[in-house]
Amino acid sequence: MERLGTDRGLVNITAFPHLASVHTFRGPHWCEYCANFMWGLIAQGVKCADCGLNVHKQCSKMVPNDCKPDLKHVKKVYSCDLTTLVKAHNATRPMVVDMCIREIEARGLKSEGLYRVSGFSDFIEDVKLSFDRDGEKADISISVYEDINVITGALKLYFRDLPIPIITYDAYPRVMEAAKLTDPDERLEALHEALKQMPPAHCETLRYLMAHLKRVTQNEKDNLMNAENLGIVFGPTLMRAPDLDAMTALNDIRYQRQVVELLIKNEDILF
Repeated sequence: MERLGTDRGLVNITAFPHLASVHTFRGPHWCEYCANFMWGLIAQGVKCADCGLNVHKQCSKMVPNDCKPDLKHVKKVYSCDLTTLVKAHNATRPMVVDMCIREIEARGLKSEGLYRVSGFSDFIEDVKLSFDRDGEKADISISVYEDINVITGALKLYFRDLPIPIITYDAYPRVMEAAKLTDPDERLEALHEALKQMPPAHCETLRYLMAHLKRVTQNEKDNLMNAENLGIVFGPTLMRAPDLDAMTALNDIRYQRQVVELLIKNEDILF
């Protein structure tokens, strides 16, 4: 699949591009761009997986970035492009993030090792399937999942499964450059500028998560989780090196941790 009107993996901040793939249509179909018939028995054109737009391959190059994702085409929550998901649900953040964080804050902020301790993997997978199947109607209450580590595990899995990480591939190099600066003020300013390069849905989701993680650190006396510990957990969860060699990616891990730590401690001024 590729996004029409933009480079692969990039998201236009002011207009949302289509997510297109070559498609074989059953029965006669007409191009929704030029209104002409799409000839052939197979692979007659391309179809947007988010809004269902059908166009000729050649017309796809001229289609404007005006995709309006439709829930009937967005079949899942996990592994779905974050901007696609929030637009389809007419929300500012993915509902899975809101629901998990609300549940964690309601009954888990004082839980020792919060986010560090792993929940039972089968139950985490069950939460994932529940969100994919039921969306906002998914039941993640204590009556269904007594262990809060299942909910934290499901939230971390959501971030790991994103096709484009919360800290996007575009922003990643600038975020890493910022983390390597030695002057604290310059580091924060550079990180602030790097975050501006992210799409609105990514930036808002990251802001909401960091505000939550700060509240986690405010309960450190009970949960034993400070910003440094959370950075270790969330560094590789929220960002991935785009096509770097193994040694460079390994070296980046410590800076990823530092970035998350900085985001938690300075969320009020960075967003």
